[in-house]
Amino acid sequence: MPRTLRLTGVMAGLLLGGCDSRPNAYQAPPPPEVTVSHPRQGQVTRYLEFTGNTQALFTVQLRARVEGYLEKVLFKEGDIVEEGQVLFVIQQNTYQAKLKEAEAQLLAAKARLLHSETEFKRFTSLMQQDAAAQTDVDRWEYERDAGRADVMSAEAQVDLAKLNLGYTTVKAPFRGRISRRYKDPGNVVGTGEETVLADINKIDPLYVYFTISEQDLLRVRREKPAVTARTARPNFPVGVGFANENGFPHRATLDYADIQVDSSSGTLQLRATLPNPDYRILPGLFARVRGERSEPRPSLMLPEESIGYDQGGAYVLLVDGEGTVSRRGVTLGPQVGREYAIDAGVSANDNVIVNGLMRAMPGRKVKAVPPGKAAS
Repeated sequence: MPRTLRLTGVMAGLLLGGCDSRPNAYQAPPPPEVTVSHPRQGQVTRYLEFTGNTQALFTVQLRARVEGYLEKVLFKEGDIVEEGQVLFVIQQNTYQAKLKEAEAQLLAAKARLLHSETEFKRFTSLMQQDAAAQTDVDRWEYERDAGRADVMSAEAQVDLAKLNLGYTTVKAPFRGRISRRYKDPGNVVGTGEETVLADINKIDPLYVYFTISEQDLLRVRREKPAVTARTARPNFPVGVGFANENGFPHRATLDYADIQVDSSSGTLQLRATLPNPDYRILPGLFARVRGERSEPRPSLMLPEESIGYDQGGAYVLLVDGEGTVSRRGVTLGPQVGREYAIDAGVSANDNVIVNGLMRAMPGRKVKAVPPGKAAS
């Protein structure tokens, strides 16, 4: 038999041997396993969020109140200075000399007063002995009274000289952060008008100013009347956060509300006091502010892993009694830790997929297991 025919026969036998009359053994994979849970009952506080900015508690311009050469600058620019710390020294010798002159004039006035009092007493005694005229007594009485006035005037000049000498040292009115110096030593300051030497800010605590809309104000008055019952100083805690921070890590106290709503913008200005002991927060920063809108209320809670998002908004996937998945749009409330309050869309008895959201599709079957029972 030719070799070609033998090979053909072998191949045909192999092909025929590969055919099997048994039915197809393919089985569909089991439905994916997901974890389901009922929404948790919790107490949730509703909040309002605002934007504002920080401002110094006090801002003072340090001015030269007397004229003279600026002799010394005794601080580091931008540093924290203490209350009463000497910051600038203005030429003092002129004012020291004026003080000595005023003190000398006071001594002279006191000497003249002593002389006039002595003479008045002496002539009064002589007149009683008919040894002096009434006019002499009257003249020395006048000299005595004028001398008393001269002493008072001289004392005032001494006080004024001391005051001006004190103005030659410019001190910090409170503990705060000081700006750069605006005048260098050697310049004449205080001529014509009071020269600004530097600025100083008190920034512990800081103020945070923000506004609340008329609608939100009325909502807070309705839902949290205990807060708005206080008129002048609400002392209401608020949270504060800045651009580089998540959430509202700082705690401030609402201490002022304006006395009327701005009719042009429909807003009311509010102010909170924010502790700043390390001086890290500066005036002028953009701030986010959050305040309670209502008292804590019951709410359904779901973990953030159970929430999906698409073009229709936030949603959850539910599993019915037959294991079929359905989509349900939800309205999210505030986030508390790793959970969201659900304002609308689910009920307390719904089976919500809380783990395995990516393995489930609406309309498909899944194997629903309670938390802690999922296969490892």
